[in-house]
Amino acid sequence: MTAFVFPGQGAQYVGMGKDLYDNYSLARELMLHANEVLGFSLTDVMFDGTDDDLRQTRVTQPAVFLHSVVACRLMNSIRPNMVAGHSLGEFSALVIAGALGMDDALRLVSERAMAMQEACERQCGTMAAVLGLPDEQVAEVCNSIADVVVAANYNCPGQVVISGALEGVNLACKALKEAGAKRALKLPVGGAFHSPLMQPAAERLQKAIMDTQFYTPVCPIYQNVSARAENNKDVIKHQLLQQLTSPVRWTQSVQQMIKDGASAFYEFGPGDVLKGLIRKIDPVVEVG
Repeated sequence: MTAFVFPGQGAQYVGMGKDLYDNYSLARELMLHANEVLGFSLTDVMFDGTDDDLRQTRVTQPAVFLHSVVACRLMNSIRPNMVAGHSLGEFSALVIAGALGMDDALRLVSERAMAMQEACERQCGTMAAVLGLPDEQVAEVCNSIADVVVAANYNCPGQVVISGALEGVNLACKALKEAGAKRALKLPVGGAFHSPLMQPAAERLQKAIMDTQFYTPVCPIYQNVSARAENNKDVIKHQLLQQLTSPVRWTQSVQQMIKDGASAFYEFGPGDVLKGLIRKIDPVVEVG
């Protein structure tokens, strides 16, 4: 069985999608329409902006989403039996599975980006990558810290990203190194994504999600919150509401997809981060 997967924020780069725009009329049509929906020329920033321009959350998230969906729409030879997306990538997965219309998803992604930026400005937070410890141990150490810090991204065995208040993450990094972590490195991000500090963003996004029409997907989507196959549109909507303050269970999602029959994974979007993670989760499956 075939699985399609979609990356999240951090995969962006200047020039992303320009080859698709230049060489495929469908890509050009979809990208120009996205500019109209957003009310500004996203493609100008994607193709010709600076790194700093592209790092703006209001630009980054729609850009990665758009590139992923367009790249996948150009793939006509293979259809997925299941889909999943890492954090932001879940919106791309929902579109490809038919659970969300592209325009609606683009508006939600834009609102999500604005809400997250606002939450970051309201309360400073950060994230750190922890290497070389079991998932459960990382979570236990975070739970032992008095300040806000949680395991936020379970990326692959031995690689977990923690998220929270500045002091909480600093204390957790120190404790995790003492517990035997090979590395505990602060990441160059502007907020504590997938932590309780994103609650204001989740509340702002809630109305937009509730007002959006969702559909029964044509194939199961493995959502970050549950890490299992979801087909019910109401469950999908409810879990999307929880996503900003819940961990990304990527390791568990990929493992469950393999248990459910996935033997080949195809990544659509800028970069190939997910391919590397999937190979570390299971070296046997085909990754393309």
